Amino acid sequence: MSKSTTSEVKSACDFWDVSQAANYLASQACTLSGRHIQDGVLRSSFNREVAYYARGIVRDVEAGRKTPDEGLAALLKEKRHLIKQSREIALKGIGVAAGSLQIATGAGICYGSVGLLCPFFGVPLMAHGANNVYENGRNLMQGRSDTQGPVRKAYQGVSKAFGQSDVEANIAYGAVDVSTSIYGLGRLLLKRDAWRLFRYIRADYVRVYSQTSVPALTFEAISNGITLKSTHDEFEKHGR
Repeated sequence: MSKSTTSEVKSACDFWDVSQAANYLASQACTLSGRHIQDGVLRSSFNREVAYYARGIVRDVEAGRKTPDEGLAALLKEKRHLIKQSREIALKGIGVAAGSLQIATGAGICYGSVGLLCPFFGVPLMAHGANNVYENGRNLMQGRSDTQGPVRKAYQGVSKAFGQSDVEANIAYGAVDVSTSIYGLGRLLLKRDAWRLFRYIRADYVRVYSQTSVPALTFEAISNGITLKSTHDEFEKHGR
């Protein structure tokens, strides 16, 4: 096979690789838009935009305005960007759901303890839950990641009063968030079939996690893992 023929074959293979990468990008866009965009018109518009972009890269390579490697790099960059956006949306959605669960758990603690544990665990858990719903919900709706709710700002205010920075406040916020969540799972709960004429004994109670479904426990673990990672990142970012 002559050198010119070999070069033509390689060029054709490179162009085929770019075309395939463009098809994969368009397909991935359809998958992600189906997962995150409920409005049919917006979803179709998003899919068209990504498809036009991918076809534009293919045309640039075909016309020689980009090399195959440059075309593949551009398509890979866009693919990573889409995946990152999808992951961020998913994490914010988990944050909203986890916050709602915290509110419900806090209310359950207040009700179950007849108000005795409300100031120590119920109220803080509900406050953190409401703040998490606010922060993640606003970030989700406005496409941002820097929303700070009133509870977090309160932590920052206390931190500054003691001569510390927002970093310590955010770390404390994360630590309390996880701690109250763990307490909510580990607290004692009256068994469903328990009944006493006068008073209940320890054997009539079980830990909340033993009555919680595996999917719910998995969700709680993921949520706490996200909070711990965020706290760790805050710690590492400022070299603490």
